[in-house]
Amino acid sequence: MRIIAGTCRGRKIASPTGLNTRPTLTRIKASLFSKLQFALPGARVLDLYAGSGSLGLEALSRGASYAVFNDKNPGCCAIIKSNLEALGFVQSALVLQMDALAALAHLKDETAFDLVFLDPPYKSSAKAALIKLFDLGLVAKGGLAVVEHAWAEHPKAENSLMVLEDARKYGDKGLSFFTPYKP
Repeated sequence: MRIIAGTCRGRKIASPTGLNTRPTLTRIKASLFSKLQFALPGARVLDLYAGSGSLGLEALSRGASYAVFNDKNPGCCAIIKSNLEALGFVQSALVLQMDALAALAHLKDETAFDLVFLDPPYKSSAKAALIKLFDLGLVAKGGLAVVEHAWAEHPKAENSLMVLEDARKYGDKGLSFFTPYKP
């Protein structure tokens, strides 16, 4: 796996082995970051189900100022820390090792994030985390929460605090983009 663009373009990053993580396909990642390119400079990013940290690392490489990486797997957290060190982003990041809902509760007093990635492991849903993310006000005004999912399990705006802005299909996978409700 490699960083696609930015200051670390072409650099390899380590990733967990096994079937418990689902790395974002390169073409999906390229499309995602093409859509986000103007939102990245100076952004605060949360990579909630981080795995290798690929999405948050790509955001840092492209100019995000700060990223929080969370994964409940200690092996994934060790890989994220190693990747941060190898790419020189240690000072711009925080790594948490906890369940996604616990991480959101832990972050409830943080400044809201401009960009949140939710890419849960296989056969897991991001629904509860998506709801809690907006309930706690962790997505900044003008911010975006991006959910990667199986296209057949397309998430919906589950409460009045969020709006489904866009959804894109990539074969049997999809990306759904949520923003805070603007009255």
